[in-house]
Amino acid sequence: MFTSKDVMDLRAKTAAGMMDCKKALTETDGNMEKAVEILRERGMATAAKRAGKLASEGIVDSYIHMGGKIGVLVEVNCETDFVARGDEFKRLVRDIALHIAASKPEYVTRDEVDQTRVEAEKNFLTNQAQNDPKPKPAAVIEKMVEGRITKFFEEIVLLDQKFVKEPSKTIQQLLTEATGSIGEKIVIRRFVRYEMGEGLEKKSNDFAAEVAEQIAKKI
Repeated sequence: MFTSKDVMDLRAKTAAGMMDCKKALTETDGNMEKAVEILRERGMATAAKRAGKLASEGIVDSYIHMGGKIGVLVEVNCETDFVARGDEFKRLVRDIALHIAASKPEYVTRDEVDQTRVEAEKNFLTNQAQNDPKPKPAAVIEKMVEGRITKFFEEIVLLDQKFVKEPSKTIQQLLTEATGSIGEKIVIRRFVRYEMGEGLEKKSNDFAAEVAEQIAKKI
C-alpha cells in the first residue's frame, strides 16, 4: 500500500508524471526504491526510442551567480515548441544552467574533448603509475589509468558530471529521466560560462564553491 504523499515523494525524486508514479508504486506494492528504478528504466527506454528524432526547438537560458561573479548561457533543445514553453522543460534548463555555474564543465560530451589532450592525460597517468615505488603489473596499471581517465572526464565533461542538486545521478541520467517524463528527445547543445576576472592575475576565490553553497541553501 502507498499514500498520496508517497506518489508526491516519488515525483520529486524522478520528475516523472503523477500517473506514471502512481502506476510504478502500484506495480511495486509501494516499494519506493523499486518504483524509482522502474521509472528510470522506462526513461532510458523512451530516450532510446527518441534517439533518432530531430531536436530543433528549445530555449536559451541564463544563470547569474549572486553578485554577478559567474554567468552562464546554455542552449537546450527539444522536439517541439509546445514542450519548450512548458514549465517542466524550463525548470530542467534552469537546473542545467545552475549546475554549469557550480561545476565548471568545459565540454558537453566526451567527443568534444581534443583527443590530443586525452592521450596526453593517459600518458601522464601511465607514467605516474609506472614510476610508483611499488611496482604493479601492466594489467593493473591499465585498469588504474582507465579509472582515472573516467574521473578526468567527470571533471570536464558536462554529461559525465554528477548533478549538483542530486549527486546520485549524472547530468546524462538527468536528461534521460527528463526525456522519459516529458516524452521528447532533450539535448544540451552548447553553453558558455563566464567567471568575473577569469584570466586576470588577482586573488584566487573559489566561485564554484560559492555557487554550490547558494544551491544548498535553495534546496
